[in-house]
Amino acid sequence: MKYIGNTDEHFEISTLDKNPYLIEEAIEGQFSMIWFLEDDNQIIIDAEQRSFNKNEILFLTSFNTIEIQKLNTHHFLRFNKAFHCILNHDSEVGCRGILFYGSNNTPTLKPNQEELSTLETVWKMLVIEMKASDNLQLEMLQMMLKRILILSTRMYKSQANFQAIDEGQADIVREFNYLVEQHFKEKHSVAEYASLLNKSPKTLSNLFGKLSGKSPLQMIQARIMLEARRLLKYTDKPISEIGYEVGFIDIQSFSRFFKKHQGVSPTLYRDDK
Repeated sequence: MKYIGNTDEHFEISTLDKNPYLIEEAIEGQFSMIWFLEDDNQIIIDAEQRSFNKNEILFLTSFNTIEIQKLNTHHFLRFNKAFHCILNHDSEVGCRGILFYGSNNTPTLKPNQEELSTLETVWKMLVIEMKASDNLQLEMLQMMLKRILILSTRMYKSQANFQAIDEGQADIVREFNYLVEQHFKEKHSVAEYASLLNKSPKTLSNLFGKLSGKSPLQMIQARIMLEARRLLKYTDKPISEIGYEVGFIDIQSFSRFFKKHQGVSPTLYRDDK
């Protein structure tokens, strides 16, 4: 079921059985959610194998490259910037929020029973509202999408230990990840991003340390590796050109970096397609 607005707003929901085409379809500027309703789903996301089970929820952006290996029954939701992000662009639940701050971040949520019950209720309301045709439909759909994103953001923050930092610090984390998405090809050091944020590198390191996740440098390097793997797997560009594209001045330095993080050389990784 789809909603198409008068100013290019796009919103759709569906419950599908073994149909990969909507998920694999890459549409620029769109954001999606997959709610798996059965166990044993196998998806390659940006050249990395991932497995998902019943009632896990995955968030993706149009930056992600998706290959379906095995997909069972699931709820699927997709919207574009015109539908949600223009009004909520910089908010915690907008398109620069923690669920959608770049292709290096593909959160997988594992709701508890109470959270599942709430999400199921909202989904049923969405299905009903998608059948409406009055002038209040757009506002109602936007409200319910925001409800889902708020619930999901709360779950993610709880699972990712965001309670260890305050709201201002969480905004810094979001902005850092957004900047990495914009500049990872030319900026490889924590100091460069710290300068953009008017913070010290030590402040960023301490902040990410509280979240018990990757360090700022690891986040930058993970984004570079993500792009390198994509280009090696999904294009025929020469390895030297790929290295230059992700910010390395010669093939030797790129090969050393790639092998350090992937365990194999770029050539062997590409040959293992």
